[in-house]
Amino acid sequence: MREPLTTNDGSNPRQPAVLAPSDIASGVDPEAQLNDLAFSVGQRLAASGARIVTAESCTGGAIARALTERAGSSAWFDRSFITYSNQAKVDLLGVPGMMLEKYGAVSEPVARAMAIGALQSLAPAQPGLALSVTGIAGPGGAVAGKPVGTVCFGWAGRMSPDGPVWAITTTCHWDGDRGIVRRAAALHALRTGLEHWVHNRVA
Repeated sequence: MREPLTTNDGSNPRQPAVLAPSDIASGVDPEAQLNDLAFSVGQRLAASGARIVTAESCTGGAIARALTERAGSSAWFDRSFITYSNQAKVDLLGVPGMMLEKYGAVSEPVARAMAIGALQSLAPAQPGLALSVTGIAGPGGAVAGKPVGTVCFGWAGRMSPDGPVWAITTTCHWDGDRGIVRRAAALHALRTGLEHWVHNRVA
């Protein structure tokens, strides 16, 4: 298998990628754009016999809603975890409490643990893609080194029943209000998740 597109275990902090609100296509209804993308992701996974599971914090279930907007979504959507609090991340996804204390909820190590925990909720032999989102949508909540608009993402996948699990993380930043940050984060989670899935399918 080829190396994933990007990896980071949190031991080498890096500056987040800065993406403009234009990540949301101009002149296109944002909800329709998200729903169309989610449908494309779902169809691609269903064609592989795979399921998708989400672990969301700052997006509050928006990704799961988009993935189930179209009829037939039971062919690809399995479950969702909305883990807004730190304790929910521990209880439902198995994120270590010491990790949360060390790195904070908005961090790549936590995003990675969320994605892996979500993937492990699937049946052991079930191919699948898990995505996680944890960030600061605003208007408050900024901390040192993590301004409003900072969002960490995790993706974890298993391509076949007996295949290895891969996990990838990244951090992005958007300028804009709460709605812009949440919509852009949901789009990025799905779009990049699909890219990683395709990358690993052809590896």
